Amino acid sequence: MATPKVHVKKGDNVVVVAGKDAGKKGKVLQVIPKDQRVVVEGINVVKRHAKATQKMPQGGIIEKEAPIASSNVMAYCGKCRQATRVGKKVLDDGTKVRVCKKCGEDLD
Repeated sequence: MATPKVHVKKGDNVVVVAGKDAGKKGKVLQVIPKDQRVVVEGINVVKRHAKATQKMPQGGIIEKEAPIASSNVMAYCGKCRQATRVGKKVLDDGTKVRVCKKCGEDLD
């Protein structure tokens, strides 16, 4: 079975539309298509207790971003400054680009 598609890409700016971080903006750091989840910078920050290692001899409590469901984020358009759905447009030279459904601005 093919892996499902996710509507955002790594590096996209997104707005969280549901959950405890609703309304916050961030950049997509990682996309996990198999689980339909994304990791967003500064969103869904959790604390992890880390054992001391050679790399980190102190150990301690680390804060890191945990994945959230991709359905809880929407692409953010910098031109119209709001969350938007992603459309696709074919240019004259045959290349496909992702565009804002509200204003038509390129998201790529």
